Amino acid sequence: MAAKRVEGYRCSSCGAPAAKWVGRCPACEGWGTLEAVAAGTGRGVVVPLGGAARPIAGTDATQGATRPTGMAELDRVLGGGIVPGSVTLIGGEPGIGKSTLLLQAAASAARNGDRVLYVSGEESASQVRARAERLDALEEDLWLATEREVEAVVAHLDAVAPALVVVDSIQTIRAVEGSGPPGSVTQVREAAVRLVAEAKARDVAVVLVGHVTKDGSLAGPRQLEHLVDTVLSFEGDRHHALRLLRPVKHRYGTTAELGLFEMTGSGLAEVDDATGLFLADRRAGVPGSVVLPLLEGRRPLLVEIQALVVPSRAPAPRRSAEGVDAGRLALLLAVLHRRLGVPVLEAEVYALAVGGVQVSQPAADLAVVLAVASAATNVALPADVVAFGEIGLGGEVRGVRDASRRLAEARRAGFRRAVTAASTPTDGVGDIEVVRVPTVAAALAVLDLLDGPPGR
Repeated sequence: MAAKRVEGYRCSSCGAPAAKWVGRCPACEGWGTLEAVAAGTGRGVVVPLGGAARPIAGTDATQGATRPTGMAELDRVLGGGIVPGSVTLIGGEPGIGKSTLLLQAAASAARNGDRVLYVSGEESASQVRARAERLDALEEDLWLATEREVEAVVAHLDAVAPALVVVDSIQTIRAVEGSGPPGSVTQVREAAVRLVAEAKARDVAVVLVGHVTKDGSLAGPRQLEHLVDTVLSFEGDRHHALRLLRPVKHRYGTTAELGLFEMTGSGLAEVDDATGLFLADRRAGVPGSVVLPLLEGRRPLLVEIQALVVPSRAPAPRRSAEGVDAGRLALLLAVLHRRLGVPVLEAEVYALAVGGVQVSQPAADLAVVLAVASAATNVALPADVVAFGEIGLGGEVRGVRDASRRLAEARRAGFRRAVTAASTPTDGVGDIEVVRVPTVAAALAVLDLLDGPPGR
């Protein structure tokens, strides 16, 4: 028998090609993972699976219509619901609540009349059933399968004919024709490619759960994010109940939306009024506290920024930033010290965004500076004041985008004054008083946190 001619080699772990065999893959550095690829594997005649090409104006646009899941916050992020034939990938840290969210969403869709297939590759059927009972998610049209092979998942699609499929998780599913262990780059790619193809061919919506790496990025091949239509990030702090659902990629809508949930004993509860959640326990009249009108995507939120300044004799006083960008805090302390003479470089400074939210926008600069100055002078800010604006190294206050939406949310929550940049437009903001300041010194003087003229 004639030996097959070898065309090249490919890593069974990461899929990287190689011209010749070597003991160690040059891409992923795995040992003994290169496998020969036989030549002469032509595809022959190719038949277009999507049918003949046709004018774009004659394409049926109703095929991309969304179907609501019944969870308002999830539908908000998805632009109204899930599109039939789409593939959605949701990632997040272990234990953050991805399985809980999707099981509730699956039950809600089943409650609305859709047949849903929930495929669990990580937990047994009894474990999923126990969680469903706790979440009140036992629905007649919610079907459960525990599989770890993509071919078996396809067989369940034939048997159940669902409108929505949830696979938890893609890292546990393996393809028989693929190489490497489950969760390897090759297996994740092969399984994802097969499920995407089935979703498009059957016009069924598929939701995949993905693991994340230590740095918070999705595990697996980078192609995984390119294969799917939507990528969602489920975030939160284990020590807080708040959970945030953000779209990272969305072919059917905007990525500027934000879904908010609260983890409770009976599952995830949707948060309609995030401002009320963040400010529920705020104590007015405490030095070092100021409210920031934050904009997450297109959704305005009011978040309390707190600061504490403590004298220190250490040569390198401590800086602590929780929910606030540490590098930005160091910059703002330097501006306070150099431009206004506030003695903060010799003190320990603690800054906190209350509620477990992460604040990294430059719009938070003015609120952080006012909170630190209030804590340093031990003078409380008025309870009806909010502040936002970017601060430059010269001490100037710069305007930020969507100021009107921030002001509207502050007015709705009962605040009466807003300190912001001089360039901020004041048209259509209602009865809230907009105090426009050109510099940080002017802002501190307006709030009685600085002695001397505001132009200092």
